[in-house]
Amino acid sequence: MYKIDKSTNRIQPLDEKSFGSLGFTERHHLQEWLAHAPQALGEDLLILQKEFDGFDDTRERLDLLALDKDGNLVIIENKLDDSGRDVVWQGLKYAGYCSNLSKGQVVEIYQQFLNKEAERIGVPPADAKESLVEFLDAVDFAEVSLNKSQSQRMMFVAAKFRKEVTNTALWLIGHGISCQCFKVTPYLSGDELFLNVEQIIPTPESEEFMIGMAAKEAEEKAVGHEVKKRHRLRLAFWEQLLDVLKGSPGSLFDNISPGKDNSIGASSGLSGVSYNLVFGKKAVRVEVYLSRASAEENTFLFDYLHAQKDAIEAAFGKKLDWQPLSGKKTCRICHEQPFDGFDPENWAEIIQWFNLHVPKLEQAFKGPISEASHKLKTHSFASTVTHPVP
Repeated sequence: MYKIDKSTNRIQPLDEKSFGSLGFTERHHLQEWLAHAPQALGEDLLILQKEFDGFDDTRERLDLLALDKDGNLVIIENKLDDSGRDVVWQGLKYAGYCSNLSKGQVVEIYQQFLNKEAERIGVPPADAKESLVEFLDAVDFAEVSLNKSQSQRMMFVAAKFRKEVTNTALWLIGHGISCQCFKVTPYLSGDELFLNVEQIIPTPESEEFMIGMAAKEAEEKAVGHEVKKRHRLRLAFWEQLLDVLKGSPGSLFDNISPGKDNSIGASSGLSGVSYNLVFGKKAVRVEVYLSRASAEENTFLFDYLHAQKDAIEAAFGKKLDWQPLSGKKTCRICHEQPFDGFDPENWAEIIQWFNLHVPKLEQAFKGPISEASHKLKTHSFASTVTHPVP
């Protein structure tokens, strides 16, 4: 840090000092400075308590307990000239302790602090609820939200940070835990003392980016957990359904193994044409799926089957949804039923539905698909075939 000398148009280096050499202590100096000027940490903070020791079954004390503008508790730990290797562990313990504090307990802690400060200077204490409403810019105390789940923050303040501390702080940020490191340095110029407070982790320029990356990673993990959950659920459903289908008329799915996808398929005897069972969140369905390598062949098969629509639906016993899927080379003929498939309480009814409709689907399409297979071998695809309107 430099001092500007306007008279000489020069800068002069200030004499960097240690807190110890100046006789400053953590509790009586650094802690008091921050308690009375918390904005030095780069944002508006409300100090709720100093030397807070309101933890069950422990005599530990955190240096400063504060509140940010979003109603989140902020644990502030001060370590003078050296951060020490255990400061992050201390902060995590205190954050864990504070995570259980209710709205009423936070108010009580703050009121005790206000009472003590008022007694010290000989004035009536302020009302904690009113002060909180004013600080949070709320309409009234009823709408104030304090210490939401997993919202606790940590701030570490020291003149020097060990590598094990900074590395751990960066790792915590990467896992979505709010953690900041502030380097504080005292300077001497003549008889004047100065204090520089610098946020070094994360740097102000990278903080928004790092928070965004942490949020993105958390979202990806949440999505991953949801996908795994759905995979386990689908596997369990297919296992139950396939056990039932093995005892039903026909043998379409006797040799099919359960999987984690939302559908399973069995061959119709014609390459690229399968009987599919689809299990979804909002509905389930049975279908004949045409997916040969040639779009023209799929079109031909669809048209041939559609020409027998009335007979096929009579054999199936219900109307079918004929989907030529214009613009795609695949085609689908299906019957769907609304169900909440992800609720296991519905599985017995869904399995019964599949057990009824799978044999009917095979019965309705087995003959027409066999006939279409023979026609396919002799048909010429020189001209483009168009889909009929169902």
